[in-house]
Amino acid sequence: MTTEINFRGAVFEQSAPSIRECPPESGVEVAFAGRSNAGKSSAINTLTGNSKLARTSKTPGRTQLINFFRVGEQQHLVDLPGYGYAKVARAMKEEWQRNLSEYLQKRECLQGLILLMDIRHPMQEFDTMMINWAVEIAMPVHILLTKADKLKKGPANNTLLAVRRQMQQAGVNDLVTAQCFSSLKSTGVDDLKAKLIEWLTLPDTQEPVDATT
Repeated sequence: MTTEINFRGAVFEQSAPSIRECPPESGVEVAFAGRSNAGKSSAINTLTGNSKLARTSKTPGRTQLINFFRVGEQQHLVDLPGYGYAKVARAMKEEWQRNLSEYLQKRECLQGLILLMDIRHPMQEFDTMMINWAVEIAMPVHILLTKADKLKKGPANNTLLAVRRQMQQAGVNDLVTAQCFSSLKSTGVDDLKAKLIEWLTLPDTQEPVDATT
């Protein structure tokens, strides 16, 4: 299958409050997840060169829907609800958690997870939970250590090495990779694109998932 991915041509397709309202499974998709203040929307906007594609807000926790963006004929990026903001009601947090878990475990066309963490506060409880969910179903995870511009190069690299070492010690470094990223400086965009292309490109022998057949 010939794959053409145009990140700068990304278009919003639809939103869904839960996996039951997601579009039919077709082609392949990669999901973006992270705590509400990890800079997820900014990363998607930087990747696509469209500052208005994914909503950004000064009030973390505003993204409460699963948002689908088309970047190719059979390729999508998926913006998952932000999680972990203290001012969001506990019941809503629990509902988000159920939706995230269900989406990760049941969405068959999902090829990988981009997990965003503030480089100054990596590997929080939510991050570990997401990695554990993914590892349980052998889904690859690529960690973006965001806001890398907030640290000098040395400390940023030390944090990256520490996260990689933690994955190695946990025995999941074959599934979980990591890099530094800055939306403000556009640092790490090419590495992110390379990982996405790897996941979104189907081998010629593989047919896209289509739940309608």
